[in-house]
Amino acid sequence: MSTVRTWAIALTGVDGHLVEVEADLSNQTPDFRIIGLPDKSLGEAVQRVHNACKNAGLDLPKRKLTVNLSPASLPKHGSSFDLAIAVSALAAGGAISPRAIRQAVHIGELALDGRLRPVPGVLPAVLAAARAGFDTVVVPSANAVEAGLVPGVVVRAASTLAEVAVWHGADVAVPDVEPVTIGVPDRPEEEALDLADIAGQTEAVEALVVAAAGGHHMLLSGPPGAGKTMLARRLPGILPALTVDEALDVASIRSLAGQAVDALDRRAPLEAPHHSASVVALVGGGSRAARPGAIARAHRGVLLLDEAAEFSRVALDALRQPLESGSIDVHRSGFTARFPARFQLVMAMNPCPCGQYGVRGGECTCPSLAIRRYAARLSGPLRDRVDIEVHVSRIAAAEAVSDRSARTTSADAQQRVVSARARAAERWRGTPWRRNADVPGARLRQADVRVAVEARRPLDRALEKGLLTLRGYDRVLRLAWTMADLDEIDRPGLDQVGRALFLKRGYAA
Repeated sequence: MSTVRTWAIALTGVDGHLVEVEADLSNQTPDFRIIGLPDKSLGEAVQRVHNACKNAGLDLPKRKLTVNLSPASLPKHGSSFDLAIAVSALAAGGAISPRAIRQAVHIGELALDGRLRPVPGVLPAVLAAARAGFDTVVVPSANAVEAGLVPGVVVRAASTLAEVAVWHGADVAVPDVEPVTIGVPDRPEEEALDLADIAGQTEAVEALVVAAAGGHHMLLSGPPGAGKTMLARRLPGILPALTVDEALDVASIRSLAGQAVDALDRRAPLEAPHHSASVVALVGGGSRAARPGAIARAHRGVLLLDEAAEFSRVALDALRQPLESGSIDVHRSGFTARFPARFQLVMAMNPCPCGQYGVRGGECTCPSLAIRRYAARLSGPLRDRVDIEVHVSRIAAAEAVSDRSARTTSADAQQRVVSARARAAERWRGTPWRRNADVPGARLRQADVRVAVEARRPLDRALEKGLLTLRGYDRVLRLAWTMADLDEIDRPGLDQVGRALFLKRGYAA
């Protein structure tokens, strides 16, 4: 039997699919063909494999060689299939053991001299292999640390094709070469951000704690210099540490984006794209392989849109689907990729183009029509998906020089957030939800968790007057439950509903 097989991984977004790489010899005119819906870069693997094998001292069979990537209906792209194609071709010719390669997944790009080059997306690929039941994965040495983050998998890291061939029984000398490495850019030291740095803004800080405790989206408005960006950038520091599974999700997206992954970061990520960012930069894309945009890279963390009104209307409206579904779909000709995108949205904006509208002592030079147009850049449907709207005013001189030790610290705030989330997780135990922001409104209106009529009356009145949509009504209910969790009570009362309504609409109950 001349057909041999090994395994590789095809990535569609962050999802990895097992691909069977079959090599078959036939007595026809010598040729080397790859079939099974490869893209152009994968079709070029024929020449890379041929030269790499020759320069590694390994001979390909001089017969017609056909390599099939199955399932054939699954689009395959990139150079990460090179190693699997090479070992299957060598095994078909008898240079290495067919049985040895059958039990392992092979990932890596081949250089013409036989060295193994690193590829992006190794972490999600190894995760997919582990979930498919494989316990051995062969990767380039430059990807070894990243692949080793997946528990329960034996990672065999190689620098050359010859080294892999020797593992599988080949009789060939392993050259002493300099392995290909990943160029890791110098990372600037991260500034320690603490809530205690913020003078005054007691209400805004408390609103930030509420947002963190329930996973709620937030809009901060106010004049320049009031502290909107300072507040927003401190939100990740009060969120609970990521679980191992969540950290793997975040690291997988970083790997797909081509970033170096050398450890599991348990801190919530922060993405803050510039307001000139295009829709593709936010959503993600690519003509041949889908790459995650800022929305996906903010998964399990915070997406900060500073100067939100300066973003294009199309880019802002692209947020609406992931805010509801927790995922983002990238559609391209020939493939569709889905990325997880369960993030907290924080937007910061000025009250008008010049930023002085309504500011004490300020002089606004904007026409009234310009002010209305500026505010309207955030569409009604997008604002309706925001749970908390807070106006941040400039502080007085007395607050600026107040005692720093009396302010809320990030450590204290995080402790409150963790405690509130634990209460919410206990309440929603046995359901798919863990945060109040994720619970559907229909569930909150059911009898066992329905807020009492007396406490709900201001909210019902706002709905009847048209001041709230039903979506906004449900968001206030979620906020009220978060208030109850922070106050350590079993069910929201009139006080919690009133405060939640104030955070949502900006007026008292």
